[in-house]
Order: sequence, then C-alpha cells, then structure tokens
Amino acid sequence: MATPFLAGLAVAAAALAGRRGIQAWQAFKAQPPKPKLRKFYDGGFQPTMTRREAALILGVRESATADKVKEAHRKVMVANHPDAGGSHYLASKINEAKDLMLGKTKSSGSAF
Repeated sequence: MATPFLAGLAVAAAALAGRRGIQAWQAFKAQPPKPKLRKFYDGGFQPTMTRREAALILGVRESATADKVKEAHRKVMVANHPDAGGSHYLASKINEAKDLMLGKTKSSGSAF
C-alpha cells in the first residue's frame, strides 16, 4: 500500500519540478539580450577623419584636454611605432588623430 503512494508522490514531485523548470526557462528567454562588451572598434577608417574617430584611435573622449591627448598619443605610438615593428600606415593615422584632436588639421589628410 505504501509503494503506490510513494510512486504517486514521486510522479507529482517530478511534474512540479518540470513545471518550475519550464517557467524558469521561459522567464530566462523573455529577458532582453545583454549587449556584448567589445574591447576593439568594429570598422575601418573613414575617408576623412572625424573627431569621434580620432578619439577612438587615441582612446580618449572627444572633449579631452590637450595634455590627455598628448599622453594618449605617446602611449599609442610607443606600441605602434614603425621603428619598433609597427605599421607606417597606423603611425600616420595616429599622428593624424592627434593633430585633429589638437586642432592642427592638415588639408591633405593621411599620407596614405
């Protein structure tokens, strides 16, 4: 007499656990997707560099002070200098970004 009772209790517990599992899964699926944090900017260079692109290259805000721009330029150039195995193209883009952020824009843009 105890065996059918225990079997019924086990079936009820399994059904309740399954129901809770389905509810939890549906609640999880209903959550809005979280944005993925990316360390790097997806995209290439614009034909004419903008202030936003220059700030992204140097890793500073668009409203950064001249001292912060110069410090950021120095850090980025140390890592990408052509004499240390870096690219001439990237070095020219970094210099162009610094010039644009400091207000020393040239009409020709990048050398490349």
